[in-house]
Amino acid sequence: MLLAEKALIDQIRHMAAGTGKSGSAGAMVRSARLNPAILVGIGDDCAVLRMPPRPNQKTDTLVTTDFTLEGIHFRRDWHPAGSVGHRCLVRGLSDIAAMGGEPVAAFLSLALPRKFPQSWVGLFARSLISLAEKYGLSFAGGDTAESPDGILADIVVVGSVPRGKAVLRSGARAGDRLYVSGELGGSAATVRQMTQKPKRKLNPRHYQRHFFPEPRLELGQILRERNLASAMIDTSDGLSTDLAHICEESGVGAELEAERIPRAVVGKPAWEVALKFALHGGEDYELLFTVPGSKRIPSHIAGVPITQIGHITRGRKIFLRNRAGVGHELEPRGWEHFRS
Repeated sequence: MLLAEKALIDQIRHMAAGTGKSGSAGAMVRSARLNPAILVGIGDDCAVLRMPPRPNQKTDTLVTTDFTLEGIHFRRDWHPAGSVGHRCLVRGLSDIAAMGGEPVAAFLSLALPRKFPQSWVGLFARSLISLAEKYGLSFAGGDTAESPDGILADIVVVGSVPRGKAVLRSGARAGDRLYVSGELGGSAATVRQMTQKPKRKLNPRHYQRHFFPEPRLELGQILRERNLASAMIDTSDGLSTDLAHICEESGVGAELEAERIPRAVVGKPAWEVALKFALHGGEDYELLFTVPGSKRIPSHIAGVPITQIGHITRGRKIFLRNRAGVGHELEPRGWEHFRS
Protein backbone atom coordinates (compact mmCIF):
# COMPACT_ATOMS: atom_id res chain seq x y z
CA MET A 1 0.00 0.00 0.00
CA LEU A 2 1.24 3.49 -0.84
CA LEU A 3 2.59 5.63 2.01
CA ALA A 4 0.80 8.83 2.97
CA GLU A 5 2.13 11.95 1.23
CA LYS A 6 4.36 13.24 4.05
CA ALA A 7 5.86 9.81 4.67
CA LEU A 8 6.42 9.33 0.92
CA ILE A 9 8.19 12.70 0.63
CA ASP A 10 10.29 11.89 3.69
CA GLN A 11 11.34 8.58 2.19
CA ILE A 12 12.42 10.15 -1.10
CA ARG A 13 14.10 12.99 0.82
CA HIS A 14 16.16 10.53 2.85
CA MET A 15 17.07 8.59 -0.29
CA ALA A 16 18.22 11.75 -2.05
CA ALA A 17 20.18 12.85 1.04
CA GLY A 18 21.89 9.48 1.39
CA THR A 19 20.92 9.09 5.05
CA GLY A 20 20.40 5.36 4.65
CA LYS A 21 16.79 5.40 5.89
CA SER A 22 15.56 3.69 2.74
CA GLY A 23 17.74 0.62 2.73
CA SER A 24 20.54 0.32 0.20
CA ALA A 25 19.40 3.36 -1.76
CA GLY A 26 20.92 5.77 0.74
CA ALA A 27 24.43 4.52 0.13
CA MET A 28 24.11 5.20 -3.59
CA VAL A 29 23.75 8.96 -3.24
CA ARG A 30 26.14 10.04 -0.50
CA SER A 31 27.37 12.84 -2.74
CA ALA A 32 23.86 14.31 -3.09
CA ARG A 33 23.97 16.13 0.27
CA LEU A 34 27.43 17.49 -0.59
CA ASN A 35 26.31 19.41 -3.70
CA PRO A 36 27.42 23.02 -3.03
CA ALA A 37 24.96 24.39 -5.59
CA ILE A 38 21.97 23.45 -3.42
CA LEU A 39 21.80 25.82 -0.44
CA VAL A 40 18.28 24.75 0.54
CA GLY A 41 16.76 21.52 -0.77
CA ILE A 42 13.67 19.47 0.04
CA GLY A 43 11.71 20.83 3.00
CA ASP A 44 11.00 24.49 2.13
CA ASP A 45 8.54 26.11 -0.26
CA CYS A 46 11.35 26.59 -2.78
CA ALA A 47 14.82 25.19 -3.27
CA VAL A 48 17.67 27.71 -3.15
CA LEU A 49 20.37 27.16 -5.77
CA ARG A 50 23.70 28.90 -6.22
CA MET A 51 25.03 28.04 -9.65
CA PRO A 52 28.69 26.94 -9.53
CA PRO A 53 31.10 29.76 -10.50
CA ARG A 54 33.86 29.26 -13.04
CA PRO A 55 37.24 31.00 -12.91
CA ASN A 56 36.93 34.34 -14.72
CA GLN A 57 33.77 33.16 -16.42
CA LYS A 58 30.08 33.71 -15.73
CA THR A 59 27.45 31.10 -16.48
CA ASP A 60 23.98 30.82 -17.96
CA THR A 61 21.36 28.62 -16.34
CA LEU A 62 19.67 25.81 -18.27
CA VAL A 63 16.19 24.61 -17.27
CA THR A 64 14.28 21.75 -18.90
CA THR A 65 11.12 19.86 -17.98
CA ASP A 66 9.69 16.56 -19.24
CA PHE A 67 6.63 14.46 -18.49
CA THR A 68 6.72 10.69 -18.10
CA LEU A 69 3.15 9.39 -18.40
CA GLU A 70 1.83 5.89 -17.91
CA GLY A 71 0.27 4.62 -21.13
CA ILE A 72 2.24 7.10 -23.25
CA HIS A 73 5.90 6.71 -22.26
CA PHE A 74 5.70 3.38 -20.45
CA ARG A 75 3.47 0.50 -19.43
CA ARG A 76 3.79 -1.17 -16.04
CA ASP A 77 3.33 -4.62 -17.57
CA TRP A 78 6.24 -3.94 -19.97
CA HIS A 79 8.61 -1.73 -18.00
CA PRO A 80 10.19 -2.53 -14.61
CA ALA A 81 9.96 0.30 -12.08
CA GLY A 82 13.74 0.80 -12.25
CA SER A 83 13.56 1.36 -15.99
CA VAL A 84 10.76 3.91 -15.60
CA GLY A 85 12.77 5.90 -13.04
CA HIS A 86 15.94 5.76 -15.13
CA ARG A 87 14.18 6.84 -18.33
CA CYS A 88 12.34 9.62 -16.47
CA LEU A 89 15.62 11.35 -15.56
CA VAL A 90 17.36 10.55 -18.86
CA ARG A 91 14.77 12.69 -20.65
CA GLY A 92 15.93 15.79 -18.77
CA LEU A 93 19.64 14.95 -18.75
CA SER A 94 19.60 14.44 -22.52
CA ASP A 95 18.21 17.96 -23.01
CA ILE A 96 21.06 19.37 -20.92
CA ALA A 97 23.53 17.33 -23.00
CA ALA A 98 22.10 18.76 -26.22
CA MET A 99 22.96 22.28 -25.03
CA GLY A 100 26.50 21.28 -24.05
CA GLY A 101 25.65 21.86 -20.40
CA GLU A 102 26.39 20.33 -17.02
CA PRO A 103 23.49 19.18 -14.80
CA VAL A 104 23.25 20.70 -11.32
CA ALA A 105 19.93 19.83 -9.70
CA ALA A 106 16.67 18.02 -10.42
CA PHE A 107 13.07 18.33 -9.23
CA LEU A 108 10.52 15.52 -9.38
CA SER A 109 6.74 15.92 -9.25
CA LEU A 110 5.04 12.55 -8.90
CA ALA A 111 1.31 11.74 -9.02
CA LEU A 112 0.23 8.21 -8.03
CA PRO A 113 -3.07 6.36 -7.60
CA ARG A 114 -4.23 5.96 -4.00
CA LYS A 115 -4.06 2.15 -4.06
CA PHE A 116 -0.54 1.64 -5.31
CA PRO A 117 2.34 -0.61 -4.20
CA GLN A 118 4.98 1.26 -2.21
CA SER A 119 7.62 -1.22 -3.43
CA TRP A 120 7.19 0.07 -7.00
CA VAL A 121 7.80 3.65 -5.87
CA GLY A 122 10.93 2.60 -3.99
CA LEU A 123 12.45 0.88 -7.03
CA PHE A 124 11.49 3.83 -9.25
CA ALA A 125 13.14 6.35 -6.91
CA ARG A 126 16.28 4.26 -6.31
CA SER A 127 16.97 3.93 -10.03
CA LEU A 128 16.34 7.61 -10.70
CA ILE A 129 18.53 8.77 -7.79
CA SER A 130 21.30 6.32 -8.71
CA LEU A 131 21.46 7.80 -12.21
CA ALA A 132 21.51 11.31 -10.73
CA GLU A 133 24.50 10.42 -8.56
CA LYS A 134 26.31 8.95 -11.57
CA TYR A 135 26.16 12.29 -13.37
CA GLY A 136 26.81 14.49 -10.35
CA LEU A 137 23.46 16.15 -9.72
CA SER A 138 21.19 16.14 -6.69
CA PHE A 139 17.46 16.25 -6.07
CA ALA A 140 16.43 19.60 -4.62
CA GLY A 141 12.65 19.26 -4.40
CA GLY A 142 9.41 18.51 -6.19
CA ASP A 143 5.84 17.59 -5.35
CA THR A 144 3.58 14.61 -4.82
CA ALA A 145 -0.13 14.26 -5.50
CA GLU A 146 -2.87 11.69 -5.81
CA SER A 147 -3.68 10.68 -9.38
CA PRO A 148 -7.20 9.58 -10.37
CA ASP A 149 -5.75 7.11 -12.87
CA GLY A 150 -2.19 6.10 -13.68
CA ILE A 151 1.27 7.45 -12.90
CA LEU A 152 2.39 10.95 -13.90
CA ALA A 153 5.98 12.04 -13.31
CA ASP A 154 7.36 15.45 -14.24
CA ILE A 155 11.13 15.91 -14.08
CA VAL A 156 12.76 19.34 -14.05
CA VAL A 157 16.54 19.48 -14.50
CA VAL A 158 18.60 22.62 -13.92
CA GLY A 159 22.04 22.90 -15.47
CA SER A 160 24.75 25.42 -16.22
CA VAL A 161 26.76 26.43 -19.25
CA PRO A 162 29.39 29.18 -19.78
CA ARG A 163 27.69 32.45 -20.63
CA GLY A 164 26.72 32.66 -24.28
CA LYS A 165 28.10 29.20 -25.06
CA ALA A 166 24.95 27.04 -25.06
CA VAL A 167 24.71 25.09 -28.32
CA LEU A 168 21.37 25.99 -29.91
CA ARG A 169 19.28 24.46 -32.68
CA SER A 170 19.52 27.68 -34.67
CA GLY A 171 23.23 27.67 -35.55
CA ALA A 172 23.32 25.37 -38.61
CA ARG A 173 24.48 26.89 -41.89
CA ALA A 174 24.54 25.66 -45.48
CA GLY A 175 27.64 23.56 -46.05
CA ASP A 176 27.81 22.26 -42.46
CA ARG A 177 28.24 18.51 -42.13
CA LEU A 178 25.64 16.53 -40.19
CA TYR A 179 26.64 13.98 -37.54
CA VAL A 180 24.92 11.67 -35.08
CA SER A 181 26.29 9.82 -32.06
CA GLY A 182 25.84 6.13 -31.33
CA GLU A 183 23.15 4.15 -33.13
CA LEU A 184 19.51 4.86 -33.87
CA GLY A 185 16.22 2.98 -33.81
CA GLY A 186 16.85 0.60 -30.94
CA SER A 187 14.19 2.00 -28.64
CA ALA A 188 11.44 2.15 -31.26
CA ALA A 189 12.23 -1.37 -32.47
CA THR A 190 11.93 -2.61 -28.89
CA VAL A 191 8.51 -0.98 -28.54
CA ARG A 192 7.43 -2.67 -31.77
CA GLN A 193 8.52 -6.02 -30.35
CA MET A 194 6.46 -5.46 -27.22
CA THR A 195 3.46 -4.25 -29.22
CA GLN A 196 3.44 -7.28 -31.49
CA LYS A 197 3.78 -9.71 -28.56
CA PRO A 198 2.25 -7.81 -25.61
CA LYS A 199 2.27 -10.78 -23.23
CA ARG A 200 5.95 -11.55 -23.80
CA LYS A 201 8.26 -9.77 -21.37
CA LEU A 202 11.56 -8.70 -22.90
CA ASN A 203 14.80 -9.01 -20.99
CA PRO A 204 16.04 -5.42 -20.41
CA ARG A 205 19.67 -6.60 -20.64
CA HIS A 206 19.11 -7.45 -24.32
CA TYR A 207 17.32 -4.17 -25.05
CA GLN A 208 19.39 -1.66 -23.07
CA ARG A 209 18.86 1.12 -25.60
CA HIS A 210 15.19 1.22 -24.68
CA PHE A 211 15.05 0.24 -21.01
CA PHE A 212 18.24 1.94 -19.76
CA PRO A 213 19.52 4.52 -22.30
CA GLU A 214 22.43 6.79 -21.37
CA PRO A 215 22.46 10.57 -21.85
CA ARG A 216 25.44 11.87 -23.86
CA LEU A 217 26.47 14.51 -21.33
CA GLU A 218 30.25 14.22 -21.70
CA LEU A 219 29.98 14.23 -25.48
CA GLY A 220 27.81 17.36 -25.47
CA GLN A 221 30.24 19.16 -23.19
CA ILE A 222 33.23 18.27 -25.37
CA LEU A 223 31.48 19.47 -28.53
CA ARG A 224 30.73 22.76 -26.79
CA GLU A 225 34.17 23.17 -25.17
CA ARG A 226 35.99 22.55 -28.46
CA ASN A 227 33.54 24.77 -30.36
CA LEU A 228 32.82 21.95 -32.81
CA ALA A 229 29.01 21.88 -33.01
CA SER A 230 27.23 24.78 -34.73
CA ALA A 231 23.78 23.37 -33.83
CA MET A 232 22.65 20.41 -31.76
CA ILE A 233 19.58 18.49 -30.58
CA ASP A 234 18.96 15.17 -28.87
CA THR A 235 17.09 12.42 -30.76
CA SER A 236 14.20 12.08 -28.34
CA ASP A 237 11.51 12.39 -31.03
CA GLY A 238 13.27 10.59 -33.89
CA LEU A 239 15.89 11.57 -36.47
CA SER A 240 13.46 12.86 -39.11
CA THR A 241 11.56 15.04 -36.65
CA ASP A 242 14.57 16.29 -34.69
CA LEU A 243 16.47 17.17 -37.87
CA ALA A 244 13.38 19.08 -39.00
CA HIS A 245 13.57 21.07 -35.73
CA ILE A 246 17.18 22.07 -36.49
CA CYS A 247 16.33 23.01 -40.06
CA GLU A 248 13.31 25.05 -39.01
CA GLU A 249 15.17 26.97 -36.30
CA SER A 250 18.21 27.55 -38.56
CA GLY A 251 16.30 28.34 -41.74
CA VAL A 252 18.06 25.64 -43.76
CA GLY A 253 17.49 22.23 -45.35
CA ALA A 254 19.44 18.97 -45.30
CA GLU A 255 20.40 15.91 -47.28
CA LEU A 256 20.74 12.53 -45.56
CA GLU A 257 22.52 9.46 -46.90
CA ALA A 258 20.48 6.39 -46.00
CA GLU A 259 23.43 4.00 -46.10
CA ARG A 260 25.37 6.04 -43.54
CA ILE A 261 22.68 6.19 -40.86
CA PRO A 262 23.89 3.94 -38.00
CA ARG A 263 21.21 1.40 -37.08
CA ALA A 264 21.05 -0.16 -33.63
CA VAL A 265 21.57 -3.85 -32.95
CA VAL A 266 19.23 -5.24 -30.28
CA GLY A 267 17.84 -8.48 -28.88
CA LYS A 268 19.16 -11.99 -28.40
CA PRO A 269 20.05 -13.30 -30.89
CA ALA A 270 21.05 -9.79 -31.95
CA TRP A 271 19.50 -8.22 -35.04
CA GLU A 272 19.90 -4.86 -36.79
CA VAL A 273 16.81 -2.68 -36.77
CA ALA A 274 15.08 -1.59 -39.97
CA LEU A 275 15.89 1.82 -41.48
CA LYS A 276 12.39 3.14 -40.68
CA PHE A 277 13.09 2.81 -36.95
CA ALA A 278 16.41 4.65 -37.28
CA LEU A 279 14.71 7.44 -39.26
CA HIS A 280 11.52 7.92 -37.27
CA GLY A 281 11.89 6.11 -33.94
CA GLY A 282 12.36 8.28 -30.88
CA GLU A 283 13.78 7.91 -27.37
CA ASP A 284 17.32 7.03 -28.50
CA TYR A 285 18.73 10.10 -26.68
CA GLU A 286 21.70 10.35 -29.03
CA LEU A 287 23.03 13.74 -30.16
CA LEU A 288 22.40 15.06 -33.67
CA PHE A 289 24.67 17.98 -34.50
CA THR A 290 26.07 20.07 -37.34
CA VAL A 291 29.72 20.99 -37.84
CA PRO A 292 31.28 23.69 -40.08
CA GLY A 293 33.13 22.21 -43.04
CA SER A 294 36.50 23.52 -41.84
CA LYS A 295 36.47 21.46 -38.64
CA ARG A 296 37.49 17.82 -38.26
CA ILE A 297 35.47 15.33 -36.24
CA PRO A 298 37.05 12.06 -35.00
CA SER A 299 35.26 8.73 -35.34
CA HIS A 300 34.86 8.52 -31.55
CA ILE A 301 34.45 11.19 -28.88
CA ALA A 302 34.33 10.27 -25.18
CA GLY A 303 34.18 6.63 -26.28
CA VAL A 304 31.01 7.22 -28.33
CA PRO A 305 30.95 6.42 -32.09
CA ILE A 306 30.33 9.47 -34.28
CA THR A 307 28.96 9.10 -37.82
CA GLN A 308 28.56 11.66 -40.59
CA ILE A 309 25.13 11.07 -42.12
CA GLY A 310 24.67 14.07 -44.42
CA HIS A 311 25.04 17.81 -44.80
CA ILE A 312 23.09 21.06 -44.51
CA THR A 313 21.72 22.79 -47.62
CA ARG A 314 20.35 26.23 -48.49
CA GLY A 315 16.85 24.95 -49.29
CA ARG A 316 14.22 24.40 -46.61
CA LYS A 317 13.49 20.73 -47.37
CA ILE A 318 15.08 17.50 -46.15
CA PHE A 319 16.01 14.82 -48.70
CA LEU A 320 17.00 11.20 -48.14
CA ARG A 321 19.31 9.70 -50.77
CA ASN A 322 20.11 6.03 -51.39
CA ARG A 323 23.45 4.54 -52.38
CA ALA A 324 22.78 5.34 -56.06
CA GLY A 325 22.20 9.00 -55.22
CA VAL A 326 18.46 8.84 -55.90
CA GLY A 327 16.58 10.87 -53.33
CA HIS A 328 13.12 11.78 -52.12
CA GLU A 329 11.81 14.34 -49.70
CA LEU A 330 11.81 13.07 -46.10
CA GLU A 331 8.81 14.09 -44.06
CA PRO A 332 9.17 14.24 -40.26
CA ARG A 333 7.40 11.14 -38.98
CA GLY A 334 8.86 10.84 -35.50
CA TRP A 335 6.91 11.25 -32.27
CA GLU A 336 4.54 14.20 -31.95
CA HIS A 337 1.83 14.45 -29.30
CA PHE A 338 -1.75 15.04 -30.49
CA ARG A 339 -0.96 14.09 -34.10
CA SER A 340 -3.59 11.92 -35.79
